[in-house]
This record gives sequence, C-alpha cells and structure tokens, in this order.
Amino acid sequence: MRLGAIIPNFKANTTHGEIDFHEWIGDSWCMLFSHPADFTPVCTTELGRIAVHKNEFCKRNVKICALSCDKLQAHTDWVNDIKSYCRDIPGDFPYPIISDDTREIAVKLDMLDERDRDNEDTAMTVRALYIIDPEKRLRLSMVYPTSTGRNVDEILRVIDSLQLTDRLKVVATPANWVPGDKIMILPSVKDEDLPKLFPKGVDKVSMPSGINYVRTTTDY
Repeated sequence: MRLGAIIPNFKANTTHGEIDFHEWIGDSWCMLFSHPADFTPVCTTELGRIAVHKNEFCKRNVKICALSCDKLQAHTDWVNDIKSYCRDIPGDFPYPIISDDTREIAVKLDMLDERDRDNEDTAMTVRALYIIDPEKRLRLSMVYPTSTGRNVDEILRVIDSLQLTDRLKVVATPANWVPGDKIMILPSVKDEDLPKLFPKGVDKVSMPSGINYVRTTTDY
C-alpha cells in the first residue's frame, strides 16, 4: 500500500456484524490494523490497550477496526480473554475485529510477510497499521514484525500530527514532537507572509549555511 492511495473497499464479517468498509468509515478517519493471531500474548496486549484508549481515538474522529486471519468465533471468544487481561476496558469491547480466514483482505491490503504470502498453512498477518483519512486515502503506514508490539501513544501522536498539518497546510511536525511543542514552518512559506499566518510569533534559527529554513512557532 502506497501513501496517498485509495484503500480498496471490501465487505467483511466482524464481531460487530457485516460491514462495507468505505461505508463504515463514512466521514471519519480510520485506524485499520492487523494482528498475527487470536489467543496470542502480544496481540492481547495490543488490542487491549487500544480498547482502553478508545475515547482518545473518538476525540480525534478516528474509527478503529482490527483484522486477522482467524475465524469469527475465535475473535468472539478471544474478546473475553482480552477484557479479562485488560480490566480497565470500559463496557463492551469497543471496536470490530474483522474475520479474514480466506486471507483475501490481507492480500489485498498487503498485510502478509512476503516469505509466507502464498503459504496458507503458515501465513499470518503481520502488525500492519494504516491511518486512513475521510477521503479513504492511506495517510500513514506502520508495519511491525510479529515479535514487536506497537505503542498506542505513538499512534495517537502521528494522528495528531496528520490532523494538525492538514488543518494548517503550511507546517510540519519535527522529530519527537508532541502536541504543545513547536512546529516547523515549511520552507515554501515566504517571510513576509509569516505575520498574517502566525500572528503570535515565529522563531527563526540561524544556520551556518546562511539559509533561513528553520522557522518554528507554537501559534496553532
């Protein structure tokens, strides 16, 4: 999957009933992520922590959907284990898990390890995670091996960055940025336009090259 591409639509059975993916997203953002298998330890921690943070995703207008190549009944049974392990999940399990036991969706969305792609006996979805915007375009992709669990704080951070830069258009977020930190102004913005765009002020950093390209602001 390439950034900027339209995510292919599909219909699928989930723990919340059948969905048409594009219709289900509607006008929201979406985080679609795959996990290797049900009833496995790292996946249990991942789906649990994401469930615990459901309200944080809601604040950002982001719907959540998980996927693996297990059967629907396995998903349903496993949810009880996840809730038992992560006891701070409020109420019912808050997001659907797609059953893709034919691997059709996983292949379409490029969620399989290349070495096992065509082996139905060993192929499991890797830890792929896609952030999709309301236009159904892929905006961010994270792909982890099966051995490494993901960080929910990092997922929320990159969503904040995407939504901020979409809103302001002429900025980017630097390394290790978190909301409240300084953001970077794109080099394409002319100095004479800065007071209008950022009336609360801009900091300029002098560089040995003499090129004035590092400009920051907290005016957002």
